[in-house]
Amino acid sequence: MASSSSSTAPSHPVVFTTQTPYALPSQKFMIPLDWKRYQLSQLINKALDLPKPIPFDFLVHGEILRTSLWEWRAEKGVGEEDTLEIEYFESVMPPQRMSELPHEEWVSSVSCRIPQHFVTASYDGHLRVFDYSQNPVLNAFVHQAPITSVCVVPSPSSDTESRILASGSHDLTACLTRISLSSESPTASTIASLHLHTSPLSSISSDASGSHLLTSSWDGLIGVWDTSIPDDHQVNLERGDDRKKRRKTVPANIKRKAPIAVLKSHTARVSKALFAAGEPAKGKAYSCGFDSTVRTWDVESGVCINTINVPERPMLDLAETPDGNVLLAASTDRTVSIFDLRVSSLSSSTGMMMHPATPSCIATSESGKQQVVTGSYDGVARLWDLRSTKGAVTSFRVWDGMKVLAVDWVGDVVGIGGEGGMEVWRIAGGS
Repeated sequence: MASSSSSTAPSHPVVFTTQTPYALPSQKFMIPLDWKRYQLSQLINKALDLPKPIPFDFLVHGEILRTSLWEWRAEKGVGEEDTLEIEYFESVMPPQRMSELPHEEWVSSVSCRIPQHFVTASYDGHLRVFDYSQNPVLNAFVHQAPITSVCVVPSPSSDTESRILASGSHDLTACLTRISLSSESPTASTIASLHLHTSPLSSISSDASGSHLLTSSWDGLIGVWDTSIPDDHQVNLERGDDRKKRRKTVPANIKRKAPIAVLKSHTARVSKALFAAGEPAKGKAYSCGFDSTVRTWDVESGVCINTINVPERPMLDLAETPDGNVLLAASTDRTVSIFDLRVSSLSSSTGMMMHPATPSCIATSESGKQQVVTGSYDGVARLWDLRSTKGAVTSFRVWDGMKVLAVDWVGDVVGIGGEGGMEVWRIAGGS
């Protein structure tokens, strides 16, 4: 049993574990109870004899250690002889602001899914593309009203310059816009409009293959669409004075598409619909809404196969971890509800992340990390670790007095949109 210090404080037996490449030989340490994260991290670095120090954080019984071991043991009522198993992982470095992309109008949705580029959707009806040097690459006027959501449709093609952007708007339509990021002459052309909803659209999302889309709307409906472009219009133009102006502005070469299915079950506006992640969940989708429910769908049959009721918690956004194990729903009661999908007969949330202001958006880490970024109406983005959700790991103020409305996270790049335009932050480290 290794003694770790000349500290006069009483010691406690500890075994360290890790899922990082920096594993210690299996042995028991006697750790002074007045030690905190910093001293434990120093011990790991010294024991491993690392050439360059690596800061570590520590999980004890599923919670990140934020106090001394003494305080933690007193709070949990752990006995003196009980060996503690402590897992260590690389600390997350403080987020760094990398750049800002000013917009004249609010940015309602952002995407970092095109390598070396950012996509923004604004209340002025425009989709914009910027490169990593903050240069504007494209500016396309796509919708007649505020855009609420944009996603990059995955493509099996090896053509990295041509992409399809799917957007949803208050103008009651979604659009497919083909963009070309050729360095010589970038172009954008809307090739299809999607017609179903009778109220503003709240979200649009693609499946992993790029073959299907989901739209959600304040009308309580979810549309299921394929991404093929028809030869002829599938929907007739509506007659009516309120549509005359809009008819004149819609070019004939923009094909009007109808949904392949409509999912009906929500009893109030739907805030978000997304396809389930992972091969085992193929054919499923999830949605949340102002009826305080999270619903699971069999997309092919169009049937709602499970409903989780969370009373008096109208929901604004929904995200899923890449492994398909956890759903996260942001609510107007200033919480983000956690739903562990591995729990059989799941009927309520399995955890919660409390916020001082309404959380409006959620992004999960693609790299298998247990981390989540949320954006809130107080202008602050927060980084959370799902293994310990009592408090955020760190937070960073994006704007003063302006709401965060959108967040996307790819690699170590976090794109944040809202009333202040768009900002790009870097989050490094963690596991």
